[in-house]
Amino acid sequence: MMKKFINDPQTVTDEELEGLGLAFSDTVIVDGHMIISRDLETADRVTVVTYGGSGHEPAQKGYVGKGMLDIQVDGDIFAAPNGKLVFEAMKRADKGHGVLLLTLNYAGDQLAGKQAMRLAEKAGMNVRQVITGEEIKYDPEGEDNQRGLAGAVAMYHVVGAAAREGKTLDECAAIAQRYADNMASITVKVTDATHPQNGMSFGDLQDTDQMEIGAGQHGEGGGTRVPLASAKETVHMIAPKLAEAIDLKAGDKAFVMINGCGATTMMEMLILYKETVNYLKEKGVTVVGNMVGEILTVQEAGGFQMNLAKWDDETERLWNTPAHTPVFFKE
Repeated sequence: MMKKFINDPQTVTDEELEGLGLAFSDTVIVDGHMIISRDLETADRVTVVTYGGSGHEPAQKGYVGKGMLDIQVDGDIFAAPNGKLVFEAMKRADKGHGVLLLTLNYAGDQLAGKQAMRLAEKAGMNVRQVITGEEIKYDPEGEDNQRGLAGAVAMYHVVGAAAREGKTLDECAAIAQRYADNMASITVKVTDATHPQNGMSFGDLQDTDQMEIGAGQHGEGGGTRVPLASAKETVHMIAPKLAEAIDLKAGDKAFVMINGCGATTMMEMLILYKETVNYLKEKGVTVVGNMVGEILTVQEAGGFQMNLAKWDDETERLWNTPAHTPVFFKE
């Protein structure tokens, strides 16, 4: 039985967006399915746009604001918005210095992005697109889905900071691409989510004593089921594969994200973070940035995503610049 505090399953996205606009009116303006940073009004720089389905709160709408995203276009539950609306957002964001479109690697998002880019180029706009697909496969025999996961959220701030510094569109796109190429993520699930509109469960993990490593964001396949393990054991299963994927070695700087999938407690996430930092310290890698908490969720799914990124001095500097969004603050 689904237990959620909603009114009408068919209006959940519209109602949550109305609530977002009321709760964070000092930071964002909500216009239909566009979430617009109040910082955009006076922007004289490259601007940054993204989009994605609802149901993953706080991402991505929670990261619209000063120093991060200028506009996010929200789709329906677990569905990308149409490409024409993404194009309209790009037009609205354009301040004469070009627009960077950031896309997660999912079929629906890719389709919307291609349509939006075609329309923007036809309109003569100066636009670039960077696609993130940092997921790596855990099982060597498994599918290499390269899905875009929560790692893009940290990139939003790095790129947003670069734009605020006055970097060109090509420079901002290059920074985003470099970030995308130097991060890796894996999801570990222990329980499944339910669809908020129909109550459908996304799997049967609740009925097992197992966890699934490499599960998809919405319950898609591609993962490997193994017996439930401790925090330390789990970190030592996945961190080495992530570190190998981005060639993290002694002397490097790293960013660590532990993203809760919706039903994982902060207690668990902090223990996982501690174990990850200890693992990297043993490798001689210094952790210079982090995000720990619910960043990109799937309703009440139990589990987490671990994201590791290799940083250089410029990335670290950009990360440490001010930002203010509904759920992300840096002074």
